[in-house]
Amino acid sequence: MEAVLLIDFGSTNTKVTAVDVAEERLLGTAAAFTTVETDIGEGLAEALDLLQKDTGPLSFSKRFACSSAAGGLRMVASGLVPALTAEAARLTALGAGAKVVGLYSYELTEEDILEIEALKPDIFLLTGGVDGGNKECILHNAKMLGSMNPPGAFPVLIAGNRSAAGSCEKLLAGWQVIRCANVLPQLGKLNIEPAQEQIRQLFLERIIHARGLSREQELISGILMPTPSAVKQGLELFSEGAGAEAGLGELAAIDLGGATTDVYSVASGLPQTGDVVLKGIPEPFSKRTVEGDIGMRYSAGGVLEAAGKERLAALSGLDPREIEAKIAYLTGHPEKMPQTGEDEKLDYALAAAAIETAMERHTGTIEEVYTPTGPVFVQTGKDLRGVSSLVLTGGAVIHNKRAGDIAGYARYTEKKPASLGPAAGEVYIDKSYILAAMGLLGESQPKAALSIMKKEIQKYGT
Repeated sequence: MEAVLLIDFGSTNTKVTAVDVAEERLLGTAAAFTTVETDIGEGLAEALDLLQKDTGPLSFSKRFACSSAAGGLRMVASGLVPALTAEAARLTALGAGAKVVGLYSYELTEEDILEIEALKPDIFLLTGGVDGGNKECILHNAKMLGSMNPPGAFPVLIAGNRSAAGSCEKLLAGWQVIRCANVLPQLGKLNIEPAQEQIRQLFLERIIHARGLSREQELISGILMPTPSAVKQGLELFSEGAGAEAGLGELAAIDLGGATTDVYSVASGLPQTGDVVLKGIPEPFSKRTVEGDIGMRYSAGGVLEAAGKERLAALSGLDPREIEAKIAYLTGHPEKMPQTGEDEKLDYALAAAAIETAMERHTGTIEEVYTPTGPVFVQTGKDLRGVSSLVLTGGAVIHNKRAGDIAGYARYTEKKPASLGPAAGEVYIDKSYILAAMGLLGESQPKAALSIMKKEIQKYGT
C-alpha cells in the first residue's frame, strides 16, 4: 500500500480523502468543521481522526491540499470593452479558481476606486486593449490604482496591451506587480493560461500565508491550488483521460453548494451546424462559472428571485404562499437538513431551479438575427448540446434520492430552444465528493486519479 492524503480546507468544512495510489483505490473520506478562526490544524486533526476510525491507522507517503477557506481567492478585474477584454479577464479569473468580487469596464472612476478599496481583493487583474491597440484605458486604470489608499494593498497582475505594460508598471511603483501575456492579444483569440499560472503562483506565495495555512506546511507536502481549480483539473482529467486510458470525452459538471453553484464545461462548445455564426470571443475549452447568488441555503433567496415562487411551487407541489417563509427560514438556518416530506420537496425544487438557472447562465444562446441578406442564426457562448456526460456533485445532489430527476433540469429542452445545455448523454454522481481530491492527485498521479474516478464517480442508477 502507498497511502496519499488529499485535503480540502473549505470555508465551512475541512475534507480529507485517503487513497492507495499503488492499488488505485479510495480508502476513505471524512470531514470536520474548518477552524480557520483559531488554528486550522484543529479541524484537520479532527477530520483525520474521523477518517482513521473507518480506515484504521494510516501512514501517508504524501499529503497535498487545496483551499477555499476564509472566502477563497478574491479577485477584482478590469478591462476595456465589456464583451471583449473585460470578459476575457473574467474568464481568466474564474478559470484560475478565483471568486470574482468586482469586474469593471472602461476607465475606472473615483467611485470605482472607493469600491475596490472596500472590497479588499487578494489580487487585481489589470487588462485592456489588444496588443498594439488602445492604451489609454489600461494606463488610466493603472494610474487610478496607484492612487489607492493604502498603496500596495494587493498584487496587480498586468495582462493587457503589451505596448502599455511597462508604463503601467511604472505607474504602480511601490506595488507588487507581475507582468504576463495579454489575455486577449488580438480580436477573437484568447490567451488566458499564462495569467492563470501567475494567479496560481500568487495564491501559493501570498494567499496561503495570509490565511494562516502556512502553519500546516510541516504536515503536508504542499498546498497546490484553490479548491475550484482542483475541481476543474479533476474534471479535465476525467474528460481527457491519462496516457492510453481514455476519459469520458466532452462533459459538463455542476457543483451545487449552499452559497454558490459552480458550473464547469470541458468542451469546445462551437456551433454544431454551418448555418450558425459565432459572436464574441471564443470561450476556453475548459470553462468555469460561479453563480454567487444561487445556492441551497445561504443563497436560497437567490434561487427564489431567479425562478419565482410560482415556479418553485410547481416543482415542489407546495402552496406558493408558504414558499417565501420556508426559504427565509432556511437562509437563516443554513445547517437545517430536511426533516419532513415537505422539506424534501422544497429541497428538490431548490436544487432543480438552481441547476436550471446556473446551467442557463453558463451556456450560450442562439437567436435569429435579420440582416440585409436575410435571417442568420447567431450563437453567443458555448453550445453544450453535444456533450457526452453530465457530472453532478455537492451535498444537495449526492444525498438526494431524485438526483436523476434533478439532473434533467440542466438539460436542453425544446421549451427553451435558445438555451444550449446538454441534450443527452450519461449522468454521473460524485457520491464520495472526491473531484477536488482527484484534481490534486492528478498533478503527480494522473493514472491513479483517473482510475479512482472511474470506480467512484458512478453513472446514475448503477
